[in-house]
Amino acid sequence: MSGAPAVAGRQDEGAFARPARGRAVSDHPLPWLLPLVLILLAFTVYPLFYNIYLSFHEYAPFKRALVWVGTENWTRLFADGRLWDSLGVTLVYFVVALAIEVALGMAIALLLDADEPGFGFLRGVLTLTLVIPPAITGMMFLLMEDPQFGILSYVLKLFGLLDSTTPILATPSLALAGVVLADVWQWTPFMVLIFLAGLRALPVEPYEAAMIDGASPLQTFTRLTLPMMGKVIAVAVLIRGIDLFRVFDYVYVMTSGGPGTATYSLSLYAWQQTFSFVKWGYGATISLFSLVIVLVVANLFIYLAKVRW
Repeated sequence: MSGAPAVAGRQDEGAFARPARGRAVSDHPLPWLLPLVLILLAFTVYPLFYNIYLSFHEYAPFKRALVWVGTENWTRLFADGRLWDSLGVTLVYFVVALAIEVALGMAIALLLDADEPGFGFLRGVLTLTLVIPPAITGMMFLLMEDPQFGILSYVLKLFGLLDSTTPILATPSLALAGVVLADVWQWTPFMVLIFLAGLRALPVEPYEAAMIDGASPLQTFTRLTLPMMGKVIAVAVLIRGIDLFRVFDYVYVMTSGGPGTATYSLSLYAWQQTFSFVKWGYGATISLFSLVIVLVVANLFIYLAKVRW
């Protein structure tokens, strides 16, 4: 009997023995993180530093080489009226599209927050718009807003909201709204899914207490749902806002920045300077300027909204 504990102890040690040589698994995190680190270095860190390098150079077509220009690109940046116009268009697009997507997303999420038959199918259908490439969506709405055979133009004319001689995407006062419509159609379901996840995670007890106290649906929404959903809404606004600020696909496909400069976004301007005018250094400078704006605004929003990751 006295030898039994020793045998049990030896068996326990064998259970936690190290694997045989050649099959050992490292417990150090570096081998597991190395692929991710290499991807970040190749696709994030290197392009960032190369852009910084380009911002102090400019491509000389006759020499077929980059030429050092110092701070010339940055000086030109702050004196470029076209750039500030494109920044204004981008900010208008950002604010309008984000406000509509948040409001519509919350409204649809509240409607779909039920376990009745068929609601799960509807929530699944919402993901279909997210798998469509933005360029394809832009082409769809370009056809739908065509003044001759577009279905949206036809409906607006039918209700007297649009004159037959007023093309949406060729009218400076309507072109940006036509582009925003494509963005709202594709990305409102993204907001709906985030808000639905937040609504599903809310506790039931406060709503039961509000029902007993006789609170109206509006009071329940404004005093319970919105405060408890604050962090979820903040994260959704942050993610979607960063994506909206760099809008390019819809503008490029639907209007190419026109008519005039009515839909000329900052990303489109950077692309044009880089690839159309072969101003690699100035295009990189505009991109870095956009990055600085996004970083400042995003971090300020995180601080004010008290978002914790």
